Amino acid sequence: MDFEKESKLTSDTFLSTRNDSSEFGSIISSCRSLFSSFFSNSRVEFVRRQANTVAHALAREATFLASPAVYYDIPNCIETLIINETL
Repeated sequence: MDFEKESKLTSDTFLSTRNDSSEFGSIISSCRSLFSSFFSNSRVEFVRRQANTVAHALAREATFLASPAVYYDIPNCIETLIINETL
């Protein structure tokens, strides 16, 4: 499983070996510990927001749903984005 982050600071701090004594560093340290315990075949990487437009569109759409949804076809909210990415 890959964890893609849009925050370069978060990705860089997570991947860094330096100690950060700030509150943010403490949170990242806890995340690293959980990550190494439960996601041994995974990685964390930085992805630019422009490369993740489909995920953003789905996240925006999810805020309007009252309950979980399963899509069997491409949802209208991302259909154009997917078509544009394949061109």
